Amino acid sequence: MRVAILSARTGWHTDELCRALSVRGHTACVLPYEALTTRFAQACSVTSEAVPLLEADAVLARIIPNGSLDQIIFRVDLLHWLEHRGLVVMNSAGAIERSVDKFMTTALLHHAGLPTPDTVVCERAVDAMEAVRAMGDVVIKPLFGSMGHGLVRVSDPDVAFRVVRTLEQIRAVFYIQRAIQHDGRDVRVFVVGGRVLGAIERTAVDGDWRTNVSRGGAAHPFTLPSAWAELAIRAAAAVGADYAGVDLLPSRDGGVFVLEVNGIPGWEGLQRATGLDVAGAIVDHLAVRVASTARTSLPTVATHLA
Repeated sequence: MRVAILSARTGWHTDELCRALSVRGHTACVLPYEALTTRFAQACSVTSEAVPLLEADAVLARIIPNGSLDQIIFRVDLLHWLEHRGLVVMNSAGAIERSVDKFMTTALLHHAGLPTPDTVVCERAVDAMEAVRAMGDVVIKPLFGSMGHGLVRVSDPDVAFRVVRTLEQIRAVFYIQRAIQHDGRDVRVFVVGGRVLGAIERTAVDGDWRTNVSRGGAAHPFTLPSAWAELAIRAAAAVGADYAGVDLLPSRDGGVFVLEVNGIPGWEGLQRATGLDVAGAIVDHLAVRVASTARTSLPTVATHLA
């Protein structure tokens, strides 16, 4: 299996994916998004660093790097086009689009009947302030973002007004969620191929209510109740992700909420805490996808050969 890994740069995650591919007898190359070039002549070609992507068996979209709106749309469109040309792209462009957009993720989770915090998404500051006053203690989040960046928790309407006015100046969309009373912990569940690979409990440190490991949160292996595992599997399926990091938040009253589905998740914290070979599980599922796609196309090939 020949796999192109699209990423912003090389690093721990791409090294792990290359290792997992190599030990299984596959070949891999890490390619930068900014070098993607498509040529439409008598035939179509897609290259990055002169490597022809259409000759690969699969593309692993490790991350979508920051960029201008034009750059991001072009990169995602290219993933769509590669899929259209028959390559296995994992996660798919559609799954990435749905999971990076908090509005769409929440809409899909809610439609799937999964428990999510009360949420208001709007454009007008007056509507945002009405939501803050109605819910009281809220978390205001950027519509696009990860690793806890840009989250603000407010309960004072005057403070909320200043936050809302600042966001209004940059024409932000307001994504406002009722704050869930919890004990400073959440659970990250890693789902691959419709199964739970493993889970960690993340606890906040130094009084920070955010539990992200990237922000210093501590991670410990966690034995997942079967009902919680089912929530995570359904959440990944709701956005159409082959693999995902699903964040569950247990509340003090005994409930549990699905907070987020990350379709381009990191897994260093999970792997260090559990010893799981996460990259290996991703590669194994990718191989199944590629084999399944090849089997599906065999009748057509056989017909032409006949």
